[in-house]
Amino acid sequence: MNDNYDIIVLGTGLTECILSGIFSVEGKKVLHMDRNDYYGAESASLNLTQLYRKFRPHTEVPSELGRDRDYNIDLIPKFMMANGEIVRFLTHTDVTRYLEFKQIAGSFVYKDGKICKVPASETEAISTSLLGIAEKRRLQKFFEFIQNWKDDDESTHKGLNLDDNTMMEVYQKFGLEPATQDFIGHAMALHLDDQYLQKAARETVDKIILYVASMARYGKSPYIYPLHGLGELPQSFARLSAIYGGTYMLDKAADEILYDANGVAIGIRSGTETAKAKQIICDPSYAKDKVKSVGHVVRAICFLKEPIPNTSDADSVQIVLPQNEIGRKHDVYVACVSSTHAVCPKDMYLAIVSTIVEENVEEPESEIKAGLDLLGDVYDKFVSVSTIDEPLADGTADHVFVSKSYDATSHFESVCDDVKSIYKRMTGKELVLKKRNIEVNDETEA
Repeated sequence: MNDNYDIIVLGTGLTECILSGIFSVEGKKVLHMDRNDYYGAESASLNLTQLYRKFRPHTEVPSELGRDRDYNIDLIPKFMMANGEIVRFLTHTDVTRYLEFKQIAGSFVYKDGKICKVPASETEAISTSLLGIAEKRRLQKFFEFIQNWKDDDESTHKGLNLDDNTMMEVYQKFGLEPATQDFIGHAMALHLDDQYLQKAARETVDKIILYVASMARYGKSPYIYPLHGLGELPQSFARLSAIYGGTYMLDKAADEILYDANGVAIGIRSGTETAKAKQIICDPSYAKDKVKSVGHVVRAICFLKEPIPNTSDADSVQIVLPQNEIGRKHDVYVACVSSTHAVCPKDMYLAIVSTIVEENVEEPESEIKAGLDLLGDVYDKFVSVSTIDEPLADGTADHVFVSKSYDATSHFESVCDDVKSIYKRMTGKELVLKKRNIEVNDETEA
C-alpha cells in the first residue's frame, strides 16, 4: 500500500465506483479502499444472514425464508431509466459486459386512493382512468407540444420560452389541472417536491422526454434493473478498474486523510501504512468534518408473499405517491422486485418504501404509512433511517471530493448528477459519455 497514486477512492458506493472506473479507463493510477468486506457500502445488496446481522443481530434467520444464496437485498433500491444517464455510464465504460438486465414491469402513480398506471404517450393519456375527457385532450396537446418542440423553430414554441418561463406557466398555458401536474412532475419527471414549479421549465421538459423515450424503448415501463441486485453495479465497476490497473482493498480501514502544511490532501493513513495521492474521492462517512446533514431518509425493506395488490400481478413495479395526494411535502416511493430479477426465491417479493423524513425521526414508519398500506400482507419488514449528508465545500481547495448521500428517489438520476459534478470539479472538464444501447433480457411476463 505504501505507494504513490493519482487518485485514492474511499468507499465502494456506486458513486465512488463509477468514478474509480472512469478514471482507471482514462489511465489514472487508482487505489480504491473500503472498510467493509463487501462491495457497495451503503448501496450494497445483502444476503439473508447479512440483512439480519445488520438489522437484528440477535435474531435467528427464519428457516422458512430459504437459502442465503437466493437473496440479494438492496439496502438502497434504485431503478435505471432505460435512456437515462446511468445507462450511459455503463455503456461508456463498457461495464455492461459483466451485467445482465431485466425490465421493471410497471410504472404507477397513486391518485385518489388508487394505484393507476402512468400514461407516457398520447395513446395512453387518452385511455387512462386518471383523467376526465376534457383533461385528456389538454394533456394530449401538452405531450404534442413537448414532442414537437424545436429550439430553432419559433412556430413550435406556442409563445413559451423553456429557459424563461416556469413549469407552472407551461402547465397554465395548457390549462392542466393540479392532479395532472402532480403525476407529470412527480411520476414522470420524478421531482422530489414541488419546488420545480417555480423553476425554468427546460429541466422538467427534458425529464419528461427522458421518461417517454425510456418507456418507448422497452414498452412496459421506462425502468430496467440488473439481475442479482444493485450490488452488481459497484462490483462490475471494480472489475473494470482492476482491468485497467486499479488497486482494490476491501476490509481495509482509512484511519486518516493526510494534509500538507497548506491544508491540501496528500494521501491517507491505514494503521501504520500510508498511501500518497494528488486527489481523494470519498463518501461522507470518511470525511465527517467536511459534510453537513440536510435531512433524513426512511426506508422499509418488506418481504411479501404476493405481488402488490392492484398492479395486475406485476412481478416488479415502481409506484410514486405524489406529496399532494398524501398530505406531505415530499413524495413516497415504492419499488418492488422479485425472483424474476434473481433477488429472492420464487413466490417472494421484495418491496422497499422510502421517503424524506418530515416530522418524526423517532417514529419513521409513520412517514411511509401511505406506501406501506399499498403492499397488502407484509411477511416481515426492516425499517431504517439514514442521514442525508452533503459536502460543505466543492473539494477544489483541499483536493478532497466528497459525494452526496443517496436520496429517497427510486431512480439513479441524482447519483449521475453527482458523478458528473465531481468529475468536472476534479478535472475542470465536462464528462462526455458515449451513447450506446444496453441489452435487456425481456422474456418475462408483466
